[in-house]
Amino acid sequence: MLNIGQMMKQVKDMQGKMTSMQAKLAETQRTGQAGGDAVLATMNGKGELLKLKIDPKLVDPSDVEMLEDTIIAACRDAKAQIDAVIAGETEKAMGGVQLPAGMSLPF
Repeated sequence: MLNIGQMMKQVKDMQGKMTSMQAKLAETQRTGQAGGDAVLATMNGKGELLKLKIDPKLVDPSDVEMLEDTIIAACRDAKAQIDAVIAGETEKAMGGVQLPAGMSLPF
């Protein structure tokens, strides 16, 4: 079992890694797609929507609901990709630090 000094050092090291990871993630971009690439949504690691590209062939004034659903699906795809990157980077940043049961990162 770790003593409190060792645990505090690990936490401090982890905080530095998390800060670095957050900066890296802010620059990370992932593009989700839906409708066979008819809608592309690009998000950054902060979950901000940066770009949205819609194939003009998909725009049908009589079926706006389908376009809305396709945009939502592309955004969800991009968000899922960002979440996977965040999970992987968080695991790396943890570097073996054991959190108490029931606790998870990011807080």
